[in-house]
Amino acid sequence: MATHYLEFEKPIAELDAKIAELSLLAPTSGSFETEIAALRKKADAMRTKAYANLDPWMRTQVARHPQRPHFIDYVDGLFTDFVELHGDRQFGDDQAILGGLARFRGQPVVIMGHEKGHDTQTRIIHNFGMARPEGYRKAVRLMDMAEQFGLPVLTFVDTAGAYPGLGAEERGQAEAIARSTERGLTLCVPSIATVTGEGGSGGAIAIAAASRVLMLEHSIYSVISPEGAAGILWRDGSRAKDAANAMKITAPDLIELKIVDRVIPEPLGGAHADREKAIQNVGQVLEEELKAMSGLSAEQLKKQRADRFYAIGRLG
Repeated sequence: MATHYLEFEKPIAELDAKIAELSLLAPTSGSFETEIAALRKKADAMRTKAYANLDPWMRTQVARHPQRPHFIDYVDGLFTDFVELHGDRQFGDDQAILGGLARFRGQPVVIMGHEKGHDTQTRIIHNFGMARPEGYRKAVRLMDMAEQFGLPVLTFVDTAGAYPGLGAEERGQAEAIARSTERGLTLCVPSIATVTGEGGSGGAIAIAAASRVLMLEHSIYSVISPEGAAGILWRDGSRAKDAANAMKITAPDLIELKIVDRVIPEPLGGAHADREKAIQNVGQVLEEELKAMSGLSAEQLKKQRADRFYAIGRLG
């Protein structure tokens, strides 16, 4: 897969192209090891500097990067014995939210998450990660099953928002989101939500009302997209950058506001630069968080969850 470079990464792209060119020439034209090593060192320094100075709009671009790991990548990298469960038992099977039973490092769990797809065909199949009501009703079904069998719930959030189409509204989109959010808040088992890319609006919180809410370093989590906020505030969607800078949607902001509990570091250059490392970072933190909640009673879990959400916005 060809590397997709963001606008602020264009100078790094030029160096990477030069490194690739010299690497191809090396076998036939003698050794370029010294030159390649120097260029790689320079590229890493540029990447380090760029990612140390990301503004909220740049982080938004990174969070939306098409090559970031998606739900199916986390399933492949962290879980075994995955059995996908389909359908909401009312209307159909939404492919924007996938989920089922699996084992996480030997422990049985219920997992679910938004899936955006990686190419045109899969993006259409998964509706770009924008779930319809049946997706959220499937999520409720999975949470009910988790509680019935005493299994922890692990969710992976990556969506621009719930699908706003006419059919979705006719089938009760708002009610489905509310029911899913309510079910997450009332679970009697441990639950961990991880924002892996874009956490947009009610479509995200519907599967993020968890005991612990984690967030990858360069992901975003917001009540509305920067484009949507710009359209409302200034009637000008092109001012999305201004909106992003004002909305406090990045991990450092959200930790300070107590909206998320922990930030998971990403590899240099973002999760898309080293997908395997990013996935393993998530796995390590999930293991730690599950261990911290092991042994808690249902009442303790519900109180802990209520306390974390009541703390949002509290002064002092």
